[in-house]
Amino acid sequence: MTGISKKTALYIILVLLGVISAGPFLWLLSTALKSQGENIFQYPPRLIPENPTFTNFTDVWKQIPFIAYITNSFIVAFFVVILNLILSSLAAYPLARMNFKGRNIVFFSVLATIMIPFQVIMVPVYLMVLKLNLVDSYSDIAGYAGLILPFAVNAFGIFFMRQAFLAIPKELEEAAIIDGCSVFDIWLRIFLPLVKPALATLAIFTFAGAWSEFLWPSIVLSRQEMYTLPVGLNHLQGIFSANWRYIAAGAVISMIPILIFFLLLQRYFISSTMQGAVKE
Repeated sequence: MTGISKKTALYIILVLLGVISAGPFLWLLSTALKSQGENIFQYPPRLIPENPTFTNFTDVWKQIPFIAYITNSFIVAFFVVILNLILSSLAAYPLARMNFKGRNIVFFSVLATIMIPFQVIMVPVYLMVLKLNLVDSYSDIAGYAGLILPFAVNAFGIFFMRQAFLAIPKELEEAAIIDGCSVFDIWLRIFLPLVKPALATLAIFTFAGAWSEFLWPSIVLSRQEMYTLPVGLNHLQGIFSANWRYIAAGAVISMIPILIFFLLLQRYFISSTMQGAVKE
């Protein structure tokens, strides 16, 4: 009976945490579905709209170039994810599987950069981008490069992939060496297929971060046609003088690609989180 009570209490706590976590999204969705005549700031607040409508979504879609913003965000997020997966796994492999002098020093130096917020290095990175002419005032390609390259690799990705590589038995690597595989072949043909769940998990985190990045694009972008979706949504607030129904509708639309990306990779993500949970 005690075990059942503990289990029931645990489920209640988890449900409450889930409701708290989903609360802001539900309120955002509720605001997006409310008609123009309904007071969104009424007290007590009403979560379920009196007259639900999708007009806010269609109006926002017509008023601002959503397709262009989504396309820009997708291009940036796609290349940021690809570069992070390649560069993080390349950097993590020698740190996990090779013995060389100063390996731990290199690893902890990379790991220490996690503690440095991007805002601290933002000014020198911005000056570098300007010096290299990687801003949208020169060309679209330069503008995309200025958004992608500063986030092409990060310490978290290297650390995450290193931990995944460490979990692979050394016997596989030794057998590949005996068969005549080069170091690159071992990394590409043996290790990467074995860490697909870790790659998928890193891809989800990287895509979500790149898709929702606001500060850096708002600094380096000067042309509206190059705006990413978060910057475009901020521009939305000025256009409609803080029409919160339209802003909420735009925010909900911006979440859809992240949800789709997660659903496509969720089985790899779940298998990654479950690794090591069962003892053999």
